[in-house]
Amino acid sequence: MSSIIAHQQAVVDLARDIFGQGFIPLHRPVFEGNEKQYLIDCIDSNFVSSVGAKVTEFEQQIAGFTGAGFAIATVNGTAALHAALQLVGVQRDDEVISQALTFIATCNALSYAGAQPVFVDVDCDTMGMSPEALGRFLRQHGEKREGRAWNKTTGRRLAACVPMHTFGLPCRIDEIAALCKEWGIALIEDAAESLGSYVGQRHTGTFGQMATLSFNGNKVITTGGGGMIITNDERLARRAKHLTTTAKVPHPYEFVHDEVGYNYRLPNLNAALGCAQMERLSEFLQVKAGLAERYGAFFDELGVKFARGIDGTTANHWLNAVVLGSLAERDAFLAYTNDNGVMTRPIWRLMTRLTMFQHCQHDGLENSLWLEERVVNLPSSVPDGALPACKTGAKA
Repeated sequence: MSSIIAHQQAVVDLARDIFGQGFIPLHRPVFEGNEKQYLIDCIDSNFVSSVGAKVTEFEQQIAGFTGAGFAIATVNGTAALHAALQLVGVQRDDEVISQALTFIATCNALSYAGAQPVFVDVDCDTMGMSPEALGRFLRQHGEKREGRAWNKTTGRRLAACVPMHTFGLPCRIDEIAALCKEWGIALIEDAAESLGSYVGQRHTGTFGQMATLSFNGNKVITTGGGGMIITNDERLARRAKHLTTTAKVPHPYEFVHDEVGYNYRLPNLNAALGCAQMERLSEFLQVKAGLAERYGAFFDELGVKFARGIDGTTANHWLNAVVLGSLAERDAFLAYTNDNGVMTRPIWRLMTRLTMFQHCQHDGLENSLWLEERVVNLPSSVPDGALPACKTGAKA
């Protein structure tokens, strides 16, 4: 593969041609639809907190778009994952298999649940959990007891598996789901970054018992802060809404709570933003696909690896990424682009290199370490002027 060092200015020039002059962020929100009108509607209704029509409408929109049976809105994706772990039965000192190449929120949620992370490697082409690595780990360290999986090396129960669809690139989730079913391990997909990503015709997040989404300010659509649990299990959906609404038993006026719950429900104001954003999601995805094609053609010509994902999947192109030749090349490229007003960033530092998770069992993480030294994200926003006009106050 060619070194990008000789072409750094060409990358900056391309970014300016796409996004314009001035500072170019990695991913900015786009509010060119009914966001302001729907916020005003909420304020006028006096329903601005978690009880409001827009919360329900947003949940229905997400369920309809993803094909999930149920959607439960939360204050952020971390809260959604924390609740989902408890809902599938993860208990204190259980182990949850995940990937070390992830954003810290994944492991924070595991820690809130009192679980111990166990890390297996990722595939280089998806940057998500490798089913081969998962299977190898289970064969080496796992054993079944009465239909449940245990880690015979540590003596702890393997209660759940949390793979992530990195940057919106679907991992080999069907193979992971098959392994989890074989071993009796609950599967929760961290789909925080993959709204609008598919395996075949099936949306990410619909392969496990539950999945979680994020609507942080830098995601494909945003509610400012917000998340969502999606599931096809009606019982889990009801429990999710109950648990995230302080576990309050419905009553006209009494305050009765039947377990320790969480104040995790999304406010109506945030859901109003989400409803307006969902009206334009298909347009966002179309523009981002075109941007990825342009990046791909550019980097192909330079002989630089552009991350596209794997055959049979459709990525939402949340954050575009290149895989460079070495750590030194990565650092030089990061310094040059950022010094010239084009925001780029490295992939996350591995969880096993953070103090809180250095002690966690892992499988060597060969691919994760290799990617950590080479992956760089590129500006991936919807460019100004790329969307058709939307008449304010009327649905797109």
